[in-house]
Amino acid sequence: MSGYVEKGEVVRNEQIGSDVWIMDVHAPKQAAEAKVGQFCNVRVTDSTAPLLRRPISYAGFDAEKGIITLLYRVVGAGTDIMTRLVPGDKLDCLGPLGKPFITSENMLLVGGGVGIAPMLCIASHLNADEEAQVILGFRNESETFWADLFADTPVKVHITTDDGSVGTKGFPTAVMPELICANAFTSVMTCGPTPMMKGVAQVARDLSVPCQVSLEERMGCGTGGCLGCACDGAGGKRYKVCKDGPVFPAEEVFF
Repeated sequence: MSGYVEKGEVVRNEQIGSDVWIMDVHAPKQAAEAKVGQFCNVRVTDSTAPLLRRPISYAGFDAEKGIITLLYRVVGAGTDIMTRLVPGDKLDCLGPLGKPFITSENMLLVGGGVGIAPMLCIASHLNADEEAQVILGFRNESETFWADLFADTPVKVHITTDDGSVGTKGFPTAVMPELICANAFTSVMTCGPTPMMKGVAQVARDLSVPCQVSLEERMGCGTGGCLGCACDGAGGKRYKVCKDGPVFPAEEVFF
């Protein structure tokens, strides 16, 4: 899918953590067609600096209101510019892009950092015959604002922190085996730092639960033309993360 270029209108742009912001954008075409796990590529300025668009996963979408929700972390000039946008400002959004998650009836969601965004999207858009639980991995209790985002979803939230200040001490993989053994999960979905996702995929593989991963790569065009986000796949394949992904069966990219 090549998506639409929409001049979306910023409805909300709020700081929710030390370097994390949430933005609602009125972009009705994308809101009507977006699927969980897809993303949009935003152009933050009309000038050539910065030149490239920024890929941001949908954290949610509301077709009735025409709103897409984006979660982003300030990591450079482009995302810093985004923090200065106010309601009424325009944002050039290209999307929806990429392949979505294939959801199932009983899912275990595992997210870390801004990779929590697509997990929130799944949790907010469960079908009537679907249920889910989510494991959120944080460094310490200062990051628990991420968990607050799930307050209005029907999923049960489990928290792990590196220092044990909240929830279970350790990484999300520390609680996965017990949860998987106690629940009839039909799939595991994960997004976050690559080492975390590899660990999640390994636990899922060991316990024979299908796992899908959403890769986070730097992108140029977002439509498969520039090869800037290419990654190695099983069997010597090369994938364009923006077009062939960002969601893959774990065994296709972690092998």
